[in-house]
Amino acid sequence: MSVATASARALLRGCLVWDNHGCMPVNRPLDTSFLPQLQRYRAAGFDAVMLNVGFGEMGVEEHLRTLASMRRWLLGRPEDYVLIDTVHDIETARASGRLAVGFDIEGANAIADQLSLIHLYYDLGVRWMLLAYNRNNRVGGGCQDEDTGLTPFGREVVAEMERVGMQVCCSHTGHRTARDVLAVATKPVIFSHSNAAALRPHPRNIPDDLIRACAETGGVVGINGLATFLSPGTNLCEAFARHVDHVVQLVGPQHVALGLDYVFDIEELNEYLVKMRHTFPPGLGYEDAVRMVAPEQLEDIVQILQSWGYQRADLEALLGGNLLRLARAAWKPSQAPTGADGERS
Repeated sequence: MSVATASARALLRGCLVWDNHGCMPVNRPLDTSFLPQLQRYRAAGFDAVMLNVGFGEMGVEEHLRTLASMRRWLLGRPEDYVLIDTVHDIETARASGRLAVGFDIEGANAIADQLSLIHLYYDLGVRWMLLAYNRNNRVGGGCQDEDTGLTPFGREVVAEMERVGMQVCCSHTGHRTARDVLAVATKPVIFSHSNAAALRPHPRNIPDDLIRACAETGGVVGINGLATFLSPGTNLCEAFARHVDHVVQLVGPQHVALGLDYVFDIEELNEYLVKMRHTFPPGLGYEDAVRMVAPEQLEDIVQILQSWGYQRADLEALLGGNLLRLARAAWKPSQAPTGADGERS
């Protein structure tokens, strides 16, 4: 083992490592056959992960069905997983060698026109929701649509998310809508899995002014591992590290995180690329979306950043410390019912 490898492994063992966005199958909500692959996160040194339970045009029922099936599977394996309710659950999972798992939602179609669903989703473990997924909805504009800005209902959604403790996310959201959100938000806003447009021009990536505005709220930008949003034809780990470094040089290491967007079911991804051509139109590089940074490549990324002079404190922050800080500031105790043995149902 090289000195560089040993140093990267030691760092990953010694600090909290958190991926803020991973993708298990959601098109088949009752199929949990891919969930055992979550152990890949633990083997690669991760302590916490947020799993997507729905996106885009999926409706309320589809989100709740996926949530229910994932929660049931995870609760049935307490020796390996801890469902995230509070920050303490993440600390407990790490101390016991288990993986802490929470949930996220990509797009406010998940709540339809019903604000009260935000609190329900929060109680079921959803800790962030982005407002639009590429296309416009009743909340605001998508990044691949004629973005008309945050709607009056969207302002209500932002306020309710802040009230219950759910983090507001502007990935996939139109830049005009994102600017509107950043102007009205009273708490840190995140871009959970968005890269720098300065390095890779793409509607899904965000310009430097949005990165700065996000940082001004106290938020973070999570770097996405899909080749489409990095730099096609290059080494993915180095490209990922360059996007990390761009954000760090712009606003500091306290405003960057991991949002790999790793898709475990490539077959489902390919199905969506065909089925949702209006969301993934040709000419934007989505055919390259099947190439992505895998959890197992985090060690290589850490080695690259260390070779560029990144010190331990900054690496600890971007690997998980920044997300932990935001969670401590934003999350509130949920009110989900518990079973007879005290486990949340």
